Amino acid sequence: MLSIVIPAKNEEAYIGKLLKSIKDQSFKDYEIIVADAASTDKTVQIAKSYGAKVVKGGLPGPGRNRGAEIAKGQDILFLDSDVILPKGFLKENYGEFVKRKLDIATTYAKPLSKNVMDKLIFHEINIGYRIIAKIKPGAQGFHIFVKKKWFDKVKGFDEKAVFCEDYDFVIRVSKKGGAFGILNGPHIKVSVRRLKKEGRVKFVAKGLYGVMYQMIKGPLYPGSFYYEFDAYKKRRLRK
Repeated sequence: MLSIVIPAKNEEAYIGKLLKSIKDQSFKDYEIIVADAASTDKTVQIAKSYGAKVVKGGLPGPGRNRGAEIAKGQDILFLDSDVILPKGFLKENYGEFVKRKLDIATTYAKPLSKNVMDKLIFHEINIGYRIIAKIKPGAQGFHIFVKKKWFDKVKGFDEKAVFCEDYDFVIRVSKKGGAFGILNGPHIKVSVRRLKKEGRVKFVAKGLYGVMYQMIKGPLYPGSFYYEFDAYKKRRLRK
């Protein structure tokens, strides 16, 4: 069984689309766990209407951990609430994950946008995955496959980190000996709301800074600059 874990807070505008895209997959051997961070909208009701288990969440790292802690599957797929799975995503990507005997993996992504700049940004991000993987493996938290035993072995995501905790998680699994790979199935579809809200230049610059800092020193903790995770409150980060 595959356990799909989704951290969320006030995501009524997005989570239903994601859950429907999961329901429409030909692959059916999964459970859905939504780690809800005290939503005040209809997030929880929507999640339950699709048969998801709902647990108490928090920021993305803690939310993923709370969901994974009750996961029954031998493998976990971490997703953000504002992505959509295209047809065949689970069958092809998860099938490849199992066939290649990987311990942790990610997929390529494309934007839910017709904007040429958005498509270019995601094209470059996909190229970046391949380049960075030759130095240190990395992945963004909105699409990570991992074996449950490896999640347990590294004790999940660093809950003190508020930025690049996803890259840190992948690197720690790899350092322990986990086999990392980039899957070649259908690309996950990702909302561009962060690009619109922050501005595309700022989004790219912040992402590059975070990845480079993570690769050199590690994740960022509360202290030095502001990072906002959508509906979550702004948090100061320190180096």
